[in-house]
Amino acid sequence: MFTGIDEVDWAALRHAYGSAADVPGLLRGLASADPAERETALDGMYGAVHHQGDVYDSTLACVPFLLALVASGEVADRAGIVELLVSIGAESAGAEEDAEDGPRTRAREGVRAGAEVFVRLAEDADPAVRRAAPGALVRFLDEPARVLALLRERCALERDDRVLHALIESLGLFARRHPGHAAGALELLTAQSTAPYDPGLRLAALGQLAHRAPDRLPPDLVTVAVGLLRERSARRSTGRHGADCPHADTLASRLRRLRPSDEEGSQLLRTLHRGLGDRLDERTALLKGQLTSPDAVDRCNAVWMSAGLFREWRADWAEPVTLVGAQLATGEGRLRDAAVSVLEDLFDLAAPAADDLAALVASRPDLWVRRREHGAPALGGPLKALARSGDSRATPVLAEVLAGQVVPDDLGHVIGHLGPGAAPLAPALRRRLGEVVPDSAGTFERAVPLLSALTALGDAEAVPEVLRLLRGPVRLRSRDPVVEAAVRALEAFGRAAPSLVIPVLRELLETEYAALAAGALWSVQGDASAVLPVLTGELTDGTPRRRLAAGALARLGAKAGAALPGLRRMVLAEDLWERVSAACAVWRISGDAELAAPVLRTAWTENPYTRLTITACLAALGPASAPLHDLLRAELAARRRHLASPSGGYGSHDVLDDERLVRACGDVLGGA
Repeated sequence: MFTGIDEVDWAALRHAYGSAADVPGLLRGLASADPAERETALDGMYGAVHHQGDVYDSTLACVPFLLALVASGEVADRAGIVELLVSIGAESAGAEEDAEDGPRTRAREGVRAGAEVFVRLAEDADPAVRRAAPGALVRFLDEPARVLALLRERCALERDDRVLHALIESLGLFARRHPGHAAGALELLTAQSTAPYDPGLRLAALGQLAHRAPDRLPPDLVTVAVGLLRERSARRSTGRHGADCPHADTLASRLRRLRPSDEEGSQLLRTLHRGLGDRLDERTALLKGQLTSPDAVDRCNAVWMSAGLFREWRADWAEPVTLVGAQLATGEGRLRDAAVSVLEDLFDLAAPAADDLAALVASRPDLWVRRREHGAPALGGPLKALARSGDSRATPVLAEVLAGQVVPDDLGHVIGHLGPGAAPLAPALRRRLGEVVPDSAGTFERAVPLLSALTALGDAEAVPEVLRLLRGPVRLRSRDPVVEAAVRALEAFGRAAPSLVIPVLRELLETEYAALAAGALWSVQGDASAVLPVLTGELTDGTPRRRLAAGALARLGAKAGAALPGLRRMVLAEDLWERVSAACAVWRISGDAELAAPVLRTAWTENPYTRLTITACLAALGPASAPLHDLLRAELAARRRHLASPSGGYGSHDVLDDERLVRACGDVLGGA
């Protein structure tokens, strides 16, 4: 297995952490008789030699030895090594990384050169090895007819369900990679999607057909799929106690495909959902079937799966969200926690589940605050989800939390979602802000969320507490987020702020916060002559300060005419966001759509995250924004979210921003 390993100058090769001198030890560890040593060695290979999917010269040097290891019947845990080889030889998503004679190309060719070993592994005595081999066969053996024959033979002979699942996935992969030979693979998948095959295998085959040959799916697909899921669950539940509800995949499980039975079921339905794509009526019906399953594991898998559907697509999700909310009353803690986690990130879309959230919050005060082993306490998930949904029933509970000894630092961030219903919280928020000691440890963590809440409420009575932070002894150091949040609060208070804020803001005009302070001063005082010279001067500075200046100048409208030369130069800036800010300002100040509209149209297409900013500009322009209304109509007609993706992580505001974009587009067109 290791013939020639000492002839390689490993010290001269590199991996993610420098010299590859330790790689021979990792390779030998893969062949160890000690399971812990094998596991550590495999982790080391992923952690250094194939770090985050990268390929190094040491990775290339390892390929022959890895092939020798999987060929040896004396090595245990060879399935993990096969999966490592598949990952090393996988095609890259980036064309530049797959350039001719690039490291990925050479790695793929190295694995292909030894692909004959995967033929033998397809009938290995170890079912884990047989499960890993079909995917490698399809990817690296360049004989499509032979590969299809091998897959057909293994489907006929195999008796292990998990290996059969892998074979079905490999048939789908084969159909994609070899369209000229796909007919035979699709015939096999069609046959396996019907009785008398195992319900799990039939679901797996339906998922592959949804991707590769949707015309072969049964007309009553949802009914069939839900029935198969429940039949599979009934068989799996035999002898199982409790709901082993999975959480999000770990890195290790994704790399090694360690799928317990419940995760395997989730993968089956996930594959089917992805294959159905934009057929949202069927996907919604399928999700409802999953969420009403008698089996708690199926419902939990469905809850996690629903998050991707909600994040990626625009639709009426009221009924599925209601069903997610119904899981909160279950006695299964993991199922409840999964539902809470999904609902937290839906914001307004979680409103159909508000009754269930409110019931959970009322019955479980112990869930109001989440105390962590490391780090400050955080607002509990059920209460956070209820507040983010805009439900006023969160207000009295938040008041109790604010009155407690320990106030979660993130509490202030949910206040804005409650709208006017959170007004009763203003006195407690002011009191808590008054307790923050300026320039002490934790000032940022405590002050910024509270300032955010008072800004959202527009509570001008908080001015003394806000000014106290601005007058702190070292408050004006570089880019202090507390200063920025305090100035934005004063800006939000606007004309309701007492005149005593004006000298403070004027003082800030002499600092690096000049653009921000000038915008606030305009909101409070409305005197263009006091801020125009400052804002015009700020246009000569670099990003992000001149972006702030452009935004403030846009609000001045025609009174900012003197800034137009600088703004027109800024329209040509290299930075996309600077161009957008300048174009919006030029259009609002001068009405010059001929200059601004093309810039904004290009930015809208190039970066979807500019769309909220651009739509706000169009709203301010009113009927004059008509040259870009076609973009808004196209946005409203789109079914896929442009500001969210199914892979977005928990804690993301992408769905919230996308929903705001849709509403803003509708408001602009409705106003026009």
